[in-house]
Amino acid sequence: MPLTNPWLAGPTPAGRLDRERLEERILNLLSSQNMCVLATTGPDGPIATPVRYYSLDFSVLFTVAPRSPKMRNIAADPRVSVGIFAPLVGLASSRGAQVFGAARVLDPGHPDRAHYWEAFRWENEHAERGRPLSEPPEDTLVVVEAERIVYTEHWLRREGLAPRQFWRR
Repeated sequence: MPLTNPWLAGPTPAGRLDRERLEERILNLLSSQNMCVLATTGPDGPIATPVRYYSLDFSVLFTVAPRSPKMRNIAADPRVSVGIFAPLVGLASSRGAQVFGAARVLDPGHPDRAHYWEAFRWENEHAERGRPLSEPPEDTLVVVEAERIVYTEHWLRREGLAPRQFWRR
């Protein structure tokens, strides 16, 4: 049987991307997807929640309902992990990132909110809900600024590079 991707069959390479190329690939992934899985820890253990997100540099942004389980968990322990991935067709197309950081809750009056809010495309959600675009929402915004990222891309093996790469702020 012929191998469609023979470079996947050999031993896993160990080469590392230089920081600039790694950052470019991470930013491409973050900006080309819009769904993530947010992992928080609560009193009953971990909770993983699918969330629609937007990105700004190495930050992941999303809104939350003030009384949601993820908000209660963030208030108790702001350390979170965010999983972001591209659609998978096969191992050769495997591409994703685990983003680790502390979640910052920015209420409507928070002085840092405007900086992040500009990257948040709230108009899409307003249109879906039939809300007027003339009235921006006052939702609570959560920002996860990446402290470290584990980036996975199996296509890197073609260049003799490890499919798992590591980034730190």
